[in-house]
Amino acid sequence: MEQKTRTGGFASMEKQKQREIARKGGMAAHRKGTAHEFTVDEARNAGRKGGNTVSANRSHMIEIGRMGGHRSAESRRQKKLARHPGDETASSLPSGNDEPVNFIQTPDMESAGGIDPVIPPSQDSAAQTSGHQTM
Repeated sequence: MEQKTRTGGFASMEKQKQREIARKGGMAAHRKGTAHEFTVDEARNAGRKGGNTVSANRSHMIEIGRMGGHRSAESRRQKKLARHPGDETASSLPSGNDEPVNFIQTPDMESAGGIDPVIPPSQDSAAQTSGHQTM
């Protein structure tokens, strides 16, 4: 037996119409005094819950971290250009390590859901010379 779906109702309205109805309802609830207002603790717990949900997605966190790094590097370049307007080298100076860093998931990190950075070959020799030597 086929189940019929409605063609009318709130969900089938245009988004702008839905927003207008919801806005009027919210305003009426505030006037009436029945609108829910978050306490400090409720807001804190809601933020923590959302933060935990978002941060559980490792690939998403890596991507937003990378975007933040690019933005801060660009901001540093812009500030340097503002301080030294005639300096052509200021815009071409690297903001840090320009070599890509690859990430792999190692077996010991798998249970923790973490990742380890792999040092690019050009930096690998520098890391070995600063490490402990065995005899």
